[in-house]
Amino acid sequence: MFDQALTQSPAFWVLAVTATLLVGMAKAGFGGAATNLGVPLIALAATPPYAAAVLLPILLALDAIGLVVFRGSFDRRNLVLLLPGALLGVVAGWLLFGRVDPRWIRVLIGIEAIVFAIDRLREAFGWVSPRAPAKPSAWRGTGWGALTGFTSFISHAGGPPLMHYLMPQKLDKIELVGTATIFFAIVNFAKLAPYAQLGLLDLSNLAVSVLLLPAVPVGFWLGYRLMKSVDMRQFNLILALLLMAAGLKLIWDGAAA
Repeated sequence: MFDQALTQSPAFWVLAVTATLLVGMAKAGFGGAATNLGVPLIALAATPPYAAAVLLPILLALDAIGLVVFRGSFDRRNLVLLLPGALLGVVAGWLLFGRVDPRWIRVLIGIEAIVFAIDRLREAFGWVSPRAPAKPSAWRGTGWGALTGFTSFISHAGGPPLMHYLMPQKLDKIELVGTATIFFAIVNFAKLAPYAQLGLLDLSNLAVSVLLLPAVPVGFWLGYRLMKSVDMRQFNLILALLLMAAGLKLIWDGAAA
């Protein structure tokens, strides 16, 4: 429901605009690793369901921009390997929604993200010898794709599992972000019908989302410029740090809920 009193609060708008900018930057430059921060940030001034309802049109708008900006800049083989599992994960999330505790999903994915980020940081700082790029794998792609689709549906935490699969391949940064962008555009679109069936879409909040839309291209542009300006070592370091932050936030959300 549209909350007139809430939207008259300056704190709400500061948090909502900040969240929109951060999610836009994450979508444009870092493959969704930090999009987990959007809903919790708005939820500091509103309920989590309200925050999720407001942010959903923002995510769809960012997906639309990403499909244009990164057209042709993606790894087709990885998408072919990831998407069947991801769609199965979305279906599993739909069927199990309300039967699994999203708090534990957040904690487990947060722990996985932190462990993986530490491993990436060790290589980024030269504490271990650089490893050869991993190859795309059918069984790993299906498994990590399914986990990404499931956690994205249940707890909006799909970024870390996807990066666990893609980052070891050491793709070019444009190709990595483009692959993640197209992947999540398809997954988010696939979630629309199940979310509607479960009553999770609150179109009455669309007015708030529309008012936030001007911040969408600004956030995307900032993230894209940042991504283009850093070299691969800096890019991998920033991505690992964002994964660490996302993992800590997921654990906090799961433990505090």
